[in-house]
Amino acid sequence: MTQQESAVPATASAPKPALPRRSLLPLYLVLLVSIAPVLGAVMVYFNPQWWPSESTNYGQLVQPQRPMPAPSELTLTTLDGKPFDLNSLKGEWLLMTVDGAQCEEACARKLFILRNSHASQGKNVERVTRIWFITDDQPVPDKVLDAYRGTIMLRARPEQLAEYLSKDTPQADAGLAAPMWIADPHGNLILQYPAEADPLRFRKDLSKLIYNSRIG
Repeated sequence: MTQQESAVPATASAPKPALPRRSLLPLYLVLLVSIAPVLGAVMVYFNPQWWPSESTNYGQLVQPQRPMPAPSELTLTTLDGKPFDLNSLKGEWLLMTVDGAQCEEACARKLFILRNSHASQGKNVERVTRIWFITDDQPVPDKVLDAYRGTIMLRARPEQLAEYLSKDTPQADAGLAAPMWIADPHGNLILQYPAEADPLRFRKDLSKLIYNSRIG
């Protein structure tokens, strides 16, 4: 062995010590903090018994929420007599009212509230659909058809509508012609309003629902 070889430190060829493995705990904590609000909102949404008793909504909550009926439970037809399945509208917020085809003053007021509340939603207008359930076979006046163009008008049997809309709901004794309703995009009936509802407060409820919702 030469003098130069013997001068090389013995540690030069020794392997470098392994770096300590980084913990994944901070990453898991960041992910948990990110998804916790979403999970919490979903849990509260599907458990109305957890909702605060002093709600800020104007309409009265329908409890328990009532799912959308199947076509066999709610027979609907369009004005030209074609069958209509209400479930085809799942995925949208539904504004609903009920009345006879002649649509007197109280009926027109409800349709007016639904139309204007819908139109006021700006970029979210496509997330909302208006429905008028007609409980008789009378013709709808042309002036009503023109004024509320865009409203889905469906003929329905009152006793079937009552099972869906007014059974065990607030103001059930007022009958079908008095209230208005909102159903969520899952098809659940969630809010009921009187015919004399304040249009501005109705609109505010709708705007708040749509703004805070990731569905529909």
